[in-house]
Amino acid sequence: MPSLSSDDVTRVARLARLGLSEAEAERALTDLSAILTLVDAMAGVETSGVEPLSNPLDATQVLRPDEVTEVDARTTLMANAPAQADGLFLVPRVVE
Repeated sequence: MPSLSSDDVTRVARLARLGLSEAEAERALTDLSAILTLVDAMAGVETSGVEPLSNPLDATQVLRPDEVTEVDARTTLMANAPAQADGLFLVPRVVE
């Protein structure tokens, strides 16, 4: 059984910028321990003879033809832009 301490939960919560109360941290510890126990049990299952599959129903994805279905509305859409250059929207820089 994987061991997880309340210090581990507190550290992960701090790294994720989550403010957990004492009760929430305890509940998270219980939930995360249960998840790790399940993952540990799943890792122990013998799967060497099992073929991988992407869908348990063996269904296939129906794809539509790759063709243009809409008209070019760039001029109309760009008319709403407060700032533009070379056909592109200009936005304020948010990352320095």
